[in-house]
Amino acid sequence: MKYLVIIPARGGSKGVPGKNIRPLNGKPLIHYTVEAARSLFNDSDICVSTDSDEIKKVVEQIGLKVPFIRPKELSQDSSGSHEVILHALDFYEKKGFEPEAVILLQPTSPLRTAKHIDEAVKLFGPSLDMVVSVKESSSNPYYNLFEEDSSGFLKKSKKGSFVRRQDCPPVWEYNGAIYVINVNSIKKNRLHKLSNIKKYVMDDISSIDIDTELDFKLAEFIMTNKYYL
Repeated sequence: MKYLVIIPARGGSKGVPGKNIRPLNGKPLIHYTVEAARSLFNDSDICVSTDSDEIKKVVEQIGLKVPFIRPKELSQDSSGSHEVILHALDFYEKKGFEPEAVILLQPTSPLRTAKHIDEAVKLFGPSLDMVVSVKESSSNPYYNLFEEDSSGFLKKSKKGSFVRRQDCPPVWEYNGAIYVINVNSIKKNRLHKLSNIKKYVMDDISSIDIDTELDFKLAEFIMTNKYYL
């Protein structure tokens, strides 16, 4: 099966300014994702989609050519992954490369490794819309998640008679690290409308997604102290 690896890296970041190229434990954040992808795929199959000349420069410092600068209209706060994926697909298909699946790797998951990516890819098949990485949620709709009813009183999100959270059915949340997506499916529907989805489970440490300054400091602490080994 032919894969196109897409690493979306927007220049603007409000939570952690410049986070995609900010040094983390001695090297730019985006390098962790690029290196993991290169462990499994040829450079010709890896696309860093960015609107930033600075990000392009940092990526090309380690020898990976950035094929284009993403249009500004696809780099706004309101821009979604769907449009970014379709833009990259169109670029490569016009060059004669027609992948059957896209592997979306966000650079904000530095503790996601080549091993994780490989295991997720092995779960994928042409009958699926997507394989997505998840972690088990510490919150559970049967136990400690509530909604307000019409009278303003809190009610359990899902009915159940569970006394302990450990007895509740496990629930999963996307961790943002890995998406293996059927090209035919993404051309027809946005990610949130895909239905035939299988999970790839990751642990809490590997699932760290850098969105805030605290996330950055936590990742740095984990790497410095080698808690992820």
